[in-house]
Amino acid sequence: MRIFCLLFLFVATIMLNSCRQQSPETKTASIDDEKDTLTIAAEDVLTSDILTKEEQAKLKPIDVLERLKKGNLDFTKDNLTIRNTTERVRKSSLGQYPKAVILSCLDSRVPVEDIFHSGIGNLFVARVAGNIVNDDILGSLEYACKVSGAKLVLVLGHEYCGAIKSAIDGVKLGNITTLLDKIRPAVSATKTSFSGAAVSSNPDFVAAVCDENVRLAITKLRAGSPILKEMEEKGAIMIVGGVYDMNSGKVEIFK
Repeated sequence: MRIFCLLFLFVATIMLNSCRQQSPETKTASIDDEKDTLTIAAEDVLTSDILTKEEQAKLKPIDVLERLKKGNLDFTKDNLTIRNTTERVRKSSLGQYPKAVILSCLDSRVPVEDIFHSGIGNLFVARVAGNIVNDDILGSLEYACKVSGAKLVLVLGHEYCGAIKSAIDGVKLGNITTLLDKIRPAVSATKTSFSGAAVSSNPDFVAAVCDENVRLAITKLRAGSPILKEMEEKGAIMIVGGVYDMNSGKVEIFK
């Protein structure tokens, strides 16, 4: 047990050393081998950035987008902070006023909150294989924006997506078939302009279909939800797309 604790403390210390790019003189994290305890500097603990309703209302969509970009940069550079989860749970228990809503793929390799250096109460996250759009997703995004005040909708695809590959291969299996049917228009559209091998074993083609699938999802959001379309036209929200790079952790944002 002691060996496990020491290993945990060693890993935690490495993580802390990458936080906020502080100089060694300002770091006060320390390990007490006698008590198997870890001391963390107060400035390395994010006590809270949970918004109130009034603070959320003052946000502009472009500011939220820049916050996500900054959070993603922190993620790629390991400039992360320790979060006081217990405090955040308490502060968000009676209400939620997230900045944005992310429509993400189901993939376990895409930890949405971590990617944007966000925590409890910061983001709505809707997850479904292939980040496809259906009536339930539309209703969820409308709730996030129109009812709960989120300022940004981000459709997030990712590299090496299994749903994309399955759609390319024409997989038919139970209810997965109808889900993949919503991705196949992106496959067909990509084939018309792609010059290489249009197969799932070609990573360039898979990436191109992924990008197109995100763009078509955005189009479906605007066409399928007059509420979101009107909010976007009035500047109350932004609707953007992005693709997560599995190797670097970077999210490439596009409209």
